[in-house]
Amino acid sequence: MARPICLFTGQWADLPLETLAQKASDMGYEGLELACWGDHFDVQRALREDDYCKRHWEILQSAGLASYAISSHLVGQAVADPIDERHRAILPEAVWGDGDPEGVRRRAAQEMKDTARAARRFFDAAPPSVREQLDARGGYAVVNGFTGSPIWHLLYGFPPLLPGQIDAGFAEFAERWKPILDLFEQEHVRFALEVHPTEIAFDLASARRALEAIEGHPAFGFNFDPSHFGYQGVDYVQFLTEFGGRVFNVHMKDVWWSERPTPAGVFGGHVPFGEEGRYWDFRSVGRGSIDFEAIIRRLNAAGYSGPLTVEWEDPGMHREHGARESAEFCRRLDFEVSPTAFDAAFSEE
Repeated sequence: MARPICLFTGQWADLPLETLAQKASDMGYEGLELACWGDHFDVQRALREDDYCKRHWEILQSAGLASYAISSHLVGQAVADPIDERHRAILPEAVWGDGDPEGVRRRAAQEMKDTARAARRFFDAAPPSVREQLDARGGYAVVNGFTGSPIWHLLYGFPPLLPGQIDAGFAEFAERWKPILDLFEQEHVRFALEVHPTEIAFDLASARRALEAIEGHPAFGFNFDPSHFGYQGVDYVQFLTEFGGRVFNVHMKDVWWSERPTPAGVFGGHVPFGEEGRYWDFRSVGRGSIDFEAIIRRLNAAGYSGPLTVEWEDPGMHREHGARESAEFCRRLDFEVSPTAFDAAFSEE
């Protein structure tokens, strides 16, 4: 069975879910990964209102769509971050509260626990066709998101880092996230960290340390998005070789990076996306530098059968054009593993 081609709704949160669902269907998608902002998925309403999840499935099904994951990047970011005024713009008012940093982190942690409960409730209400696909993957629901990081700001170590400072950051991450992950495991939900600059894990080395810090917690895995590896010079195919069994979701997003030196290098130079002189920029799927053929082959080797979800970001292209061509690209690209060797017909019995 080919993997479902889905669209992540995070970059479309200005549109009502009903409007976006029909657009996504018209553009060739089979499902939506619902962001926990806009009106696409409200955690507290899902817990509070008996028919909320049922009505969401009715909207999706009326457009011929399914869903295989929800995403809580914004609240997750606040769990382990040093909190400042920027977080106020991305957090629900109830999570921000009075803005006291430790209070924000505690409320964000509670909201993430509620997100696991809401995800379980949402996917328990799924139609049989979706439940069958989830059951084939172990029956667990998936919540994608960010973790935040107590130590991202220490990435470039000057003044020189103090002995044990990075170790302490990973320990703090584990202290804040283990109780959340315990609740996820209790609800039979998996948390998939999008490995990404600004998070506790942003490449292979930091992903290893994050897993070690939480002692390989079974509820913790990864949302694989190659666009966040390529321009860093990180081997994204090797990531799948090493962590394929913990990849719970895949984002299909492309990135271009220059083969020559540029005025704004890998750190971006505080130059906005899409402006001339950057070393790298996100691209519509298939228009950048990522080797998606190698990714599909490695996903096949890892046994990944979940959705391929387009997270559409391209500063130079209209999003509806990009989303439509991205769905077509992913559908052409995806293929199943052969059940037999190609030369089996020549072997002797």
